[in-house]
Amino acid sequence: MDNHFDLIAIGGGSGGLAIAEKAAAYGKRTAIVEPSHLGGTCVNVGCVPKKVMWYASEIAQSVRDAPELGIQAEIAAIDWPTLVKGREGMIDGIRNYWNGYVDKLGITLLKGSARFVDNKTIEVNGAQYSAEHIAIATGGRPIVPPVPGHELGITSDGFFKLEQAPKRVCVIGGGYIGVELAGILNSLGSEVTIVALEPKVLETFDPLISETVKHNLEHEGITLNLPFAVASLEQRDDGIAVINKDGTALTGFDTALWAVGRRANTDALNLEATDIERQPNGIVPTDTFQNTNVAGVYALGDITGRAPLTPVAIAAGRRLADRLFNNQPERHLDYENIPTVVFAHPPVGSVGLTEAQARETGKKVTIYQTTFTPMKYALNTREPRTAMKLVCSGENERVVGIHMVGDGVDEMLQGFAVALKMGATKEDFDNTVAIHPVSAEELVTLKEPYTGD
Repeated sequence: MDNHFDLIAIGGGSGGLAIAEKAAAYGKRTAIVEPSHLGGTCVNVGCVPKKVMWYASEIAQSVRDAPELGIQAEIAAIDWPTLVKGREGMIDGIRNYWNGYVDKLGITLLKGSARFVDNKTIEVNGAQYSAEHIAIATGGRPIVPPVPGHELGITSDGFFKLEQAPKRVCVIGGGYIGVELAGILNSLGSEVTIVALEPKVLETFDPLISETVKHNLEHEGITLNLPFAVASLEQRDDGIAVINKDGTALTGFDTALWAVGRRANTDALNLEATDIERQPNGIVPTDTFQNTNVAGVYALGDITGRAPLTPVAIAAGRRLADRLFNNQPERHLDYENIPTVVFAHPPVGSVGLTEAQARETGKKVTIYQTTFTPMKYALNTREPRTAMKLVCSGENERVVGIHMVGDGVDEMLQGFAVALKMGATKEDFDNTVAIHPVSAEELVTLKEPYTGD
């Protein structure tokens, strides 16, 4: 076997598959190194299985809402094993697709873990392989703080190994993973508490989102203990105790779930044998074109520390392949104005600058926002809050930020993100005829600037 390739992608997740697929389509001899299943975090223990669980939890909540609309329905039981079996069957189908597709494209799949020997050579299962171009796309893994009793908690990976729904759960972390899993578990019948170091959930998002999500979480019966610095976990007679650094404890949990962030998966690559720069947190820094500090070595996806989202890794990988193998020397991903969604209950959608970020530019900032109960819940006593905000900049009020919470915002944001990316102004939004009655019409009918009163 010839062990030299045009491209080696280290990691068979979103970024690695994207660049390898394109390179092979351009006729390049390509290999992917992957120790586990193809598809990476997203397919196996991330976006895809999570969305299945989210759909199930949304349906469960809709059944609870049904009687107030005159539809006599109730949940007899939630069959967790059946849900998991169906979810895993779907994931197996995706894995089988990728295995067959990689083979069809003529990509060499090296099953194992890669270790660098030098700047141009890696070792997999004792054999050495070299390439003109090496793309590192090894993704991330959940962080578990080294506090006493940390092993009593599971991570998001462990969530997908649960064989039954836990009765009482403490979710440690108020970021997007914590908020998503807390909402899923709550809607599927678990009693959920969230603790986090930060004083509010989704702290990095615009305050309108953070405040609205807090309201909705508490409205759904989820307990928030914020801020809360976890010093240890203990197994007690009544279950797991989560101990604050001040000595106070929350007790009686059968599951504690760590959701305190992720770390770049670069520790085992033996980068010490190369000149490739790696930061103490595992991040491999790159320039605009995904170049590391070593010529011919690139980094993609979560390990770059920029926008850790599946579509970002895919887009960066495809553009890098275009640049390297299809004579497009300026091709690269624009990391500005990337839309993102949090599958809370109801979901969150955000693109562009927060209000605070817009004001830091020194330009005139005008805010338009609204909060309301959507028509879907007009006959229900359960009234999750919907909120929408436009951040506009300059005298022409260019829309530089869109922030939303509410049913359907996960779908509606994609189109509005195109408008923002193209430079739409508030006048452009105003000149768009509304669709009625839908929540999305609020974004094109907002009239008076918001002053905070």
